[in-house]
Amino acid sequence: MSTFKQKSLFAALAGLGVLGVVDSAQAVHINNDGLGQALIYPYYTVRSTASGNNYVTALTVVNTTSAAKVVKVRFLEGKNSREVLDFNLFLSQYDVWTGGIVPDPAGIGAGLFTKDHSCTTPAVSTSALTPTKFRNGAYVGDTGGDTLDRTNEGYFEILEMATIVHGSALEAAVTHVSNLSAPNASTPSCTGLPITAAFPAGLAEPTGGLFGDASLINVNDGTDFTYDAVPLDGWSNTVQWTEPGSQLPTLANVTPKTSVVIENTSTGGEVVRSTWVNGRDAVSAVMMRADVYNTYTVEPNLKAATDWIVTMPTKRFYVSVGGGAGTPPFQSNFRNGSCDNIALTYYDREEQSPGAITDFSPTTPESRSLCWEANVLTFTGNGGTVTASNVLRSTNYANVALDNPWINGWADLNFPFDPVNFGLTHSLTPAPGASSVFDINSGILSAAANVRYFGLPVIGLAVESFTNGLLPPSGGTSVLSNYGGNFIHKYARCIFMAPTDFPVSPTADVSPALCLDIIQGP
Repeated sequence: MSTFKQKSLFAALAGLGVLGVVDSAQAVHINNDGLGQALIYPYYTVRSTASGNNYVTALTVVNTTSAAKVVKVRFLEGKNSREVLDFNLFLSQYDVWTGGIVPDPAGIGAGLFTKDHSCTTPAVSTSALTPTKFRNGAYVGDTGGDTLDRTNEGYFEILEMATIVHGSALEAAVTHVSNLSAPNASTPSCTGLPITAAFPAGLAEPTGGLFGDASLINVNDGTDFTYDAVPLDGWSNTVQWTEPGSQLPTLANVTPKTSVVIENTSTGGEVVRSTWVNGRDAVSAVMMRADVYNTYTVEPNLKAATDWIVTMPTKRFYVSVGGGAGTPPFQSNFRNGSCDNIALTYYDREEQSPGAITDFSPTTPESRSLCWEANVLTFTGNGGTVTASNVLRSTNYANVALDNPWINGWADLNFPFDPVNFGLTHSLTPAPGASSVFDINSGILSAAANVRYFGLPVIGLAVESFTNGLLPPSGGTSVLSNYGGNFIHKYARCIFMAPTDFPVSPTADVSPALCLDIIQGP
């Protein structure tokens, strides 16, 4: 039904002559039904908590379609989004693949193992004791630290490169045998899999239908935080084959370079469509958020703690290693961090607020910023400071020191307009006339000569823990009383449109009244 609505809508827009392109049905967007061609998992970790117990990250990807697929699986460390492992995965029709990210028992760093039978090239270790190790070669010398410790947290993505043609030899090689009565009969042969850059036979364009999830599990601490991967549909209408070992394709290889945002607003709803010069901008546009909303608690009686995961999965396409300014929407290049200004307003549960804060603690030149690509914003009670985040023990953290009585409530994280650069920072701007807006309520289609997307491309979630240790024995047995919960972020968009060139004072913030102030789901 979602596909029908998308195609019908774009066909209507094309019929009115606004789109001006033949291939108008394809545009990258977040699929609110949970299925996509590209999946972004905002966080993984194997860090150890204050009690000395490690997290592990369990991950799943599911092919809901009747076509086999080949996908690129890529893991990126959290400071500068440098690749630490990737491989090709072949999913047969209706297949599920699972894996586990674990601490490397042989030393510092993380690794991956799987008990799954689906084909991969190269093969992934089947043992948690000897996992396929994450590597540091892509980030050595970037000023963010060279050790394997950086591989202990980050995020990952799964990109559909192609479907596999029904009846092809490749489909036969990756399909699980249906006779489950014999030992290992469900294992595919995995013979003759393509491993070179040459375009293999039996591939067709991606069709989507993937979904995924992950669990951040700490067995000994008794907590488990779960989330769904963010699904991008309409990511590519062409085969994106690359051999094992290639760092392509990336999210920036979106084809065509067109984004669409379909969201409700306070007055009904709009469909905003933009065509971009760079593929990175098309993918960033669908994740551009001016505000991030969620709840928090640091209530001492509950021994509560809260971390917010704020991941920027396209930042690596705009930020170079070295000093100076980054490419919009990001402010600075990477020199032991790449920092973007933030503002934060928090409220207790009775609508009270100390006002907007623009500083994290401990105070440093970067303390009004988020400086990594997978950030953890940690909330600390009684004005305290920490050396790692409270729940996930992330070292890629910024600390919000809360004073009483603001021990629980909700917060608004936003990315302020830069008056010096007149919005070039924390905004994306397609070419004039490259956008259109369709009003869902009125059915009116309008050309948009000047459009600007304010904010940063972010995804993530909040995790809350309640740590009470062992309760007194009940019937002679002590009971572990630790709990965890997680909540997907809520967002506001600011997409500014004007008939003339941005009539906003360079010395003023962008008023929400000038934006399509859109509240977005996943």
